[in-house]
Amino acid sequence: MPKLCYLDAFSGVSGDMLVGALADAGADQAAIIAAIGSLGVEAQVSFEKVKRRGIGATKFHVLAEETSKHRHLPAILKMIDRGEMPDRAKRNASAVFQRLGEAEAAVHQMPIEKVHFHEVGAIDSIADIVGACVGFELLGATEIVCSPLNLGSGTVNTEHGLLPVPAPATAALVAGRPVYASGPAVELTTPTGAAVATTLASSFGVMPPMTIERTGYGSGTKDFPGQANVLRVILGQASGAAEATTVSVMEANIDDSSPQVLAYAVERLFEAGALDVTLQPVEMKKGRPGTLLRIIATPEYREALVQVVFAETSSLGLRFYAAERRVQAREWVEVETGHGKVRMKVSGLGYAPEYEDCRRLAQSSGMPLKRIIAEANAAYLNNSR
Repeated sequence: MPKLCYLDAFSGVSGDMLVGALADAGADQAAIIAAIGSLGVEAQVSFEKVKRRGIGATKFHVLAEETSKHRHLPAILKMIDRGEMPDRAKRNASAVFQRLGEAEAAVHQMPIEKVHFHEVGAIDSIADIVGACVGFELLGATEIVCSPLNLGSGTVNTEHGLLPVPAPATAALVAGRPVYASGPAVELTTPTGAAVATTLASSFGVMPPMTIERTGYGSGTKDFPGQANVLRVILGQASGAAEATTVSVMEANIDDSSPQVLAYAVERLFEAGALDVTLQPVEMKKGRPGTLLRIIATPEYREALVQVVFAETSSLGLRFYAAERRVQAREWVEVETGHGKVRMKVSGLGYAPEYEDCRRLAQSSGMPLKRIIAEANAAYLNNSR
């Protein structure tokens, strides 16, 4: 059966941690090694059982000889295409490398076809990305969800010298995704790990409702004193239970924008991905009347919504805080009224007609909106008996 895979990146994510975690969860190690071997890269790959702060985990090793060679993206994509692995693993691995190449091209301001990867770094990335994509296939993971990414902090040594964490490519890759920094002042999320997570994960946030079947832990190289340096993968079936998700709440007190401007801003915010937007009258300092603008959105839309607020209102600042949003499972049911079809949103014993459908039928038929809504409710109740 199709499986849901949750990446719990509380200590970041790297390519080797991900391959190790998938193997630890039961992906056939020999099959992963064989798929990487079919690419013809000069490297030895292996798995090792280790412990990180008392947690048993699997460490994925890639050993390659140091050379001065470089590999360009088109050559790597051809190598993946010739490899012996499932077709979807090939497509996913190519998509991940394409995204990684686009990030590197943006950072270095060069055409993507000219982006090159240092030989050892390329071999590591090839083994990690292909190993991860094959691992997902072996475990039957058809949907991937990722936690907010712990990027780490401090600096990291690269072939371009000492760079701040997150490295420029990592920062480009995680743009628009929820991230934070916690723990030791080191790089916790690498460009390869970020490329896999942001390419293959369908969403980011708290663990979705699921029935857990197995877990796996992939080890990083270092053993930190304050936290287990592991990536956890959790596999199972989506449960269909009520959904609990982490949302960002954004607020601003505004006292110098007209109602028309604020109404237009609300429209733009919904178009940019907001789950809900409200305007509330408030009394501000010195007795001035104002408006409290409150936006609720999933974390990945936060920055885009911030830009809309700054562009469309007079606000110079926003407040942010995280909240949990509990959403009851719902479905759409279509009913036939005397003036056309209307979608009904149904959740448990609750139901409501879709406003835009009713509005469209009211405009086309000339009937009052409240009459169309009443007909839709009646049609649904008649069909439910």
